[in-house]
Parts: sequence; C-alpha cells; structure tokens
Amino acid sequence: MMRDETTAAAIRACAESRHLSEAQTEKWLAMATPSRMALLDYTQRLNLRTGQLVAAIDLLDEIELREGVAPVQVLGREDVRRTCMLQGSGPWRAKAFLDTLRAIRFPRLKLAVEQLESEIAALALPRGVRVELPKDLGSDELVVRLSARTASDLENLIDALVAKKSALVRIVKLIGGDE
Repeated sequence: MMRDETTAAAIRACAESRHLSEAQTEKWLAMATPSRMALLDYTQRLNLRTGQLVAAIDLLDEIELREGVAPVQVLGREDVRRTCMLQGSGPWRAKAFLDTLRAIRFPRLKLAVEQLESEIAALALPRGVRVELPKDLGSDELVVRLSARTASDLENLIDALVAKKSALVRIVKLIGGDE
C-alpha cells in the first residue's frame, strides 16, 4: 500500500508541475500501479510536455479499451522502449514516442501513411520539389513545395512535376479516399 501512495504522490507532483487537468490526473491514477509507474518513467525520461502527456494518457487508454492490452504492456514493447534510446533532442524523442503510440492505436493509418510515402518516394522527384502529406491524414490536402534559385531551375522543377502529373493526381485521390 505504501508503494501505491508513493507512486500516487509522484504522479500528482508530476501532473501538477505540468498543469495537467484533474480529469487527466485521475485518469492516470486510475491505471494499475505498474502501468502508471511505467508512464511516469517515460514522462520523466522524455520530459513530456502537458499536451504530450495528455495525448499519451488518452492513447494508452484507447489502446487498452480497443485491444485489451494494459498500458504497462504497451509501454514495455520494444518499439516503444526504443524511442527512449534514440539519438536526438528530447522534443524529437517525445514526438517519436507519441508517433509510436499512435501507430499502435491506429495501425491502418500507419499503413496508409507508409503506402503514401512509398508512392511519393517512387516519383523520384528532383531536389527542390517537396511533397507533403497532411498530418495524420487529417485532411485531403496535398502540399507541393518548389524551391528554386534561378528561372531555369524553376522551369525544370515545373517540367518534372508535369511529367509526374498523373501519379500526383493518383496520390491525391488516395488521400481523399477516391481510390
């Protein structure tokens, strides 16, 4: 019982320092002790910001409801643990952590994004052309950016896009669910 009280106090202190809402704090505290301790460990190691912590709590809750997998089991997965050991800044690792949880929660979305990224890579567009998918496929808007230093560079980039027009239209249709 003492361990539970100590863990609850540590979670409350962490939640308070991040100005976490009482509802989110209670959701965290409602997790089984191993799960809430594991999330506390990730929160501290990755220095999750308030919004990131809220997202993690919600994603873990949804995974548990949908898949019947306890948060401690999700957080113990190799792909999740690996995010703490990645090279890079703290914010980048925290983002990678959330991206991994989202991929677990939304496996079909992950596959769709991977398919679209593969389609874009297969276009082999020249440097200076960047094709950007909407975040989490939350819209049907495809963004194409051109970066050119000279008029002839711009002309070459536009020609490259024209040559890939049908493939780009197909990608937009895939994003919009037309195919």
